[in-house]
Amino acid sequence: MIDQDRQDAVHTLYRQGVSRKAIARQLRMNVKTVRSILQSGGGVREYKRRDDRIVVDDALVDKLYADCDGYIQRMHEFLTEEYGIDVGYSTLTRLIRKKMHADERRERSCRVPDIPGEEMQHDTSEHKVRINGVKQKIISSGIYLRYSKMRYVRFYRRFNRFTMKCFIDEALRHWGYCARYCIIDNTNLAVGAGTGSAALMSPEMASFADNYGFTWKAHAVGHANRKAGTERNFHTIETNFLPGRTFATLEDLNRQAIEWATVRYAMRPLSKTKLIPHELFEAEKCKLIKLPDYISSPYVHYRRLVDQYGYCSFDGNYYRVPESVASHTVTVLEYAAHLRIMDGTREVQRYDLPADEVKNEIIVPLGYSPVTRYVPKNRKLGCSQEEGRLVELGQPVPAYLDMVKRDKNGVKQYPAFVRKLYSLYKLLGQTLFLATVQRALDYNVYDRAAIERIAHQIIIADSGEPLRVAPATPSDYCKRPAYRDGQFSGENDINFDKLAEANG
Repeated sequence: MIDQDRQDAVHTLYRQGVSRKAIARQLRMNVKTVRSILQSGGGVREYKRRDDRIVVDDALVDKLYADCDGYIQRMHEFLTEEYGIDVGYSTLTRLIRKKMHADERRERSCRVPDIPGEEMQHDTSEHKVRINGVKQKIISSGIYLRYSKMRYVRFYRRFNRFTMKCFIDEALRHWGYCARYCIIDNTNLAVGAGTGSAALMSPEMASFADNYGFTWKAHAVGHANRKAGTERNFHTIETNFLPGRTFATLEDLNRQAIEWATVRYAMRPLSKTKLIPHELFEAEKCKLIKLPDYISSPYVHYRRLVDQYGYCSFDGNYYRVPESVASHTVTVLEYAAHLRIMDGTREVQRYDLPADEVKNEIIVPLGYSPVTRYVPKNRKLGCSQEEGRLVELGQPVPAYLDMVKRDKNGVKQYPAFVRKLYSLYKLLGQTLFLATVQRALDYNVYDRAAIERIAHQIIIADSGEPLRVAPATPSDYCKRPAYRDGQFSGENDINFDKLAEANG
């Protein structure tokens, strides 16, 4: 109902010569409403309920909803055909939505005061970060002290329970203190069962928190604002840290992120209160829990075999095991930044973890000179020498290799394919090999046997004689390093015919 004062205002403005559209803009009313008020002649205009409103019993709606498994179209057929209630489909959907919203009324959040030393918050988020010119998906982990607004940030390729423990250990050791409670969402990395206040933490994560003196707390489902500080931290990363910065490696990204969070941002005054987080943290220390000195860093252990050359593989690299280890198996303890190789309960070697992009490398102790012929048996072999020799032959070999690289479904292991192609070149000779590759390029052929059949057809078409394949070299002989080094030696460039003429 439009109150009498607003109706009087409409009539007054209209008598003053103001148009109907201008009246509607000034009073924020619909033009049709202004027209109706002017046509009423100054009387109070009231909205009346429709006399033909259709009322559907709530109990009937609940019964049909259960019988029809929530399919509203079938409920509409029951109401119109069997119960004779001529209700519109849109009206029925509105009634069901209204009833469902009433049953699932969301509990409102409450304000929690900022108490010194009481609370810290942790969460993770995904970002698209350009590293070395390539945009990649990276996971950021952030922890936040609620009272002093201190924060710690680090980026990871993958994030699991062990990574979570390593990050929290690193952040708390950097501060030297922790709060009494750590607010998290209902992630299965820490929660074993339940949600919110009824969540039960997994025994492993509960024991981890006990070592530092804090307790996990999970917020209610859908109440992410309970840890709004760390949620806002991720927005600040997107809008303040990542723009305008370049990162060469993941290690470079983490170095800049830690410096930004612990130095630059910690000394920046807050926007509203103008307080500095570093100064608040110094005042909050007396209320925080000081970390004890006996806490050990988190780690996970693995069992690894030691091959006949004295190496054990871990995460794509090969680590030298000292000769003092007589056992064929060792225990590898993985920490956040280093590895420990254990022979039973005795540490025999310690290595720093390599950079993120380092794979398929032999890692030896500092000052140790490995014997080149003793390498891990399962180490991946490259194809740079074979590929270089093939490219030197000229077209169509480079075009054929480019086609093989582009077709991801054609060749599963490119280095092995190139090595086989090079062995075929040594068997056929340059002229026949180039003709074979040209036909394989024309017909998109990748199979070694098919390429050999192409060579057979070319020879039969030219001379009528089939290709005689030489017996294969024994596999154990081909695997020797001396054989692999010798097959790429320079070709003999002595012209024996000219040498014989000179001597004759």
